[in-house]
Amino acid sequence: MKCNMDTWKNDLIASGRVAALPIMTYPGLELSGKKLMDIVRKGEDQAVCIESLAKRYNSVAAVTVMDLSVEAEAFGSNVKYSETEVPTVIGHMVTDMKDAEALRVPAVGVGRTTAYLKATELAVARITDRPVFGGIIGPFSLAGRLMDMTAIMVAMMRQSDTVTIVLEKCAAFLVEYAKAIKGAGANGIVIAEPAAGLLSPKQCDKFSSCYVKQIVDAVQDENFMIVLHNCGKTVKLVDSMVSTGAAAYHIGNAVSMTDIMPQMPSGKLVMGNINPSGTFRIGTVEQMVEEVNGLLDEMSDYNNFVLSSGCDIPPGTPLDNIDAFFATLEKYNNK
Repeated sequence: MKCNMDTWKNDLIASGRVAALPIMTYPGLELSGKKLMDIVRKGEDQAVCIESLAKRYNSVAAVTVMDLSVEAEAFGSNVKYSETEVPTVIGHMVTDMKDAEALRVPAVGVGRTTAYLKATELAVARITDRPVFGGIIGPFSLAGRLMDMTAIMVAMMRQSDTVTIVLEKCAAFLVEYAKAIKGAGANGIVIAEPAAGLLSPKQCDKFSSCYVKQIVDAVQDENFMIVLHNCGKTVKLVDSMVSTGAAAYHIGNAVSMTDIMPQMPSGKLVMGNINPSGTFRIGTVEQMVEEVNGLLDEMSDYNNFVLSSGCDIPPGTPLDNIDAFFATLEKYNNK
């Protein structure tokens, strides 16, 4: 769907209704009959999964799988696969300056990036009534997977030059990957930068936001929107996140939206933040109804609020809970 995303965003803000955009692809497994291992490896299967969700739910946009292992695997990291759990990076590649300097920036198309680009292209072709967002990991979160999260937190204080080299290479790859997703026809990208939630505001500026901004500056325009996702402790990081220039922000359930929204510019979309595990995955329908209504009441003064999950909704989530999420919103909007 070709769409002026500035107009799309402004229309959502001006509509007088609350839109929903949960981060979900894995719940489409049940609807499509696909297996988790297939959708993280095969673009065709992932596209079928995305399409099945678009047919069932009135989300204002569709999203590809949030998989925080794809880019690290392209760099050469080992990844653990499971029939029931999302892929995860194991081990690390960079321990010192020598490793950082030797780290090679992969070409887009290496590893499973090809499958994710194919999923994006097919989803765009098949879902014609709403925007489609691709997804990439954020630069600091990628660097943390290449270095190990504990190690990178120490290295920021003791070997910051090493961290900078790794981040520069991560950002260089992510810019090109983002351009490829844009070229595949997507209307935007969700940049998942959860590891930045571990940082202080100054650290976030130095080690995350300035690199996210490189991606934003390279691809965001009136027809292509960046959504910056951080499911960490973001209350003190809002200014740093906004400095990236992203058009929209996705907030996790580690914080209260009432602490976030007053800090956000009214012209930016802000999405969140029903617990993806505690409420979507293992909660009850009654719990979902109560939490959605509570959040909607808290957000009633903010026209730029978009109802969402706090992060990606995991495999095995009951469709009844997702149904209740959308039904509760519809009832609220029709009051």
